[in-house]
Amino acid sequence: MIRAVLVALALVLFIPTPAQAGGPVRVDSLAELQQAIDAAQPGTRIELADGTYVAESPIAISGKSGLTITAAKVGKAEITGPRGFTFSGSHHIVLRGFKLTTTQTLRVPSTSTHIRITRNHFELTTAADGDHWLGVDGDDAEIDHNTFANKTNLGVYLPISGPDGKIAQRTWIHHNYFFNHQFTGDNGGEPIRLGLSSKQLLTANAVVEYNLFDKVDGDPEAISVKSSDNVIRYNTIIRSEGSIVLRHGNRNRVEGNLMFGGRSGIRFYGNDHVIVNNQVSGSAGSGIVIGSGSVIDDTTSTGNDRPDRVLIAFNTLVGNAVSITGEGNRPFEPHDCVVANNAVVGSGAQLVTMPRGEVGFRWEGNLLSGAPGGDLPASGFRALDPKLSADSSGIYRPSGRSPAVDAAVGSYPTVTLDVDRLARTGAKDVSADERRPGGPRRHPLTTADVGPLAP
Repeated sequence: MIRAVLVALALVLFIPTPAQAGGPVRVDSLAELQQAIDAAQPGTRIELADGTYVAESPIAISGKSGLTITAAKVGKAEITGPRGFTFSGSHHIVLRGFKLTTTQTLRVPSTSTHIRITRNHFELTTAADGDHWLGVDGDDAEIDHNTFANKTNLGVYLPISGPDGKIAQRTWIHHNYFFNHQFTGDNGGEPIRLGLSSKQLLTANAVVEYNLFDKVDGDPEAISVKSSDNVIRYNTIIRSEGSIVLRHGNRNRVEGNLMFGGRSGIRFYGNDHVIVNNQVSGSAGSGIVIGSGSVIDDTTSTGNDRPDRVLIAFNTLVGNAVSITGEGNRPFEPHDCVVANNAVVGSGAQLVTMPRGEVGFRWEGNLLSGAPGGDLPASGFRALDPKLSADSSGIYRPSGRSPAVDAAVGSYPTVTLDVDRLARTGAKDVSADERRPGGPRRHPLTTADVGPLAP
């Protein structure tokens, strides 16, 4: 009884104070953390000491702005238990450096904007199938340098949605590590789901870049795009069942992604996408899948929208079980797409298979080697070895004597850079790489480049 009274008195009397003028407010319990949040003014930085903390009630961030709430040392303050952080009516908040092992999903609601979730380790202990880990409904969220690891049941690591009739705007997802999602079903275990079928025609303006996906096997889709006008670029996917899938929506750009040894590469539906400068190598499935449609110009259904006017250009496809394939299981063939200046090296009976055919395609400037072109018209390719060689990091580049150098057909002004983010100048090279002596070169992302402790 005496101890309980003393604890209660301590909580009443606790007034968090900075260690020095303008310095952080340091706390070492969840009760102190909540009081510090409640008392904080814009510009306050609150630091939680190392330790493991059981959250029996929400850690509420309500009606606040301009705060940084952080572990004193990245990864050394663990929040566990049935509750965790909650946001309401807040903006310009940074949540940083925690290890989160709660059973409660962390949510950024539509009432909270400009929320940054950075340098946290997510390994939630959600028991129910379908529970997600970090849900974003608010505009201008930044999700960066986090780890999402070891999920074994149904649910998405990071779904982006929004309130009814709207979608979260300008979400920026970068330098995260998505690891080891081993849900054994065949749908509903994506690392990132960007939108919903009902929101597919809404413009989200999200950017998903510089993320590493490793052993993400919970779904055939590692990045599942179900909205419009997004950019998916410079990500690395290795050893994964999941691939990049434009499942719903229009006008998305997929650029400069590196995909090694997985189930498949890039698959798309919908209209007016740009898919350029990507490398898919060593896939057990298809390098690029040109979808077929169960519907035309979809609006809100879960059907597969026939692809129209998609640009697939300057990609490198090497050593995949199937290089470029269409789908034959739906009634509507793709229309008016352009497949140009791709370097394809493979094997098997043919490199391009379009079982349902296509309408109004333009095939040009492609270099194919290792097997017949198949369903690609003779005017759309040259059967020449592009003489690609893998550098030490596994990125395939044209050699000095490659017929890919300066051989691109057409100008393609929307393709100004190559896989290294360097300018394509003069006559463009076929493949994702524009050959040049010296200069900076990209490498596939590793764990040193992403996650809480990365630069």
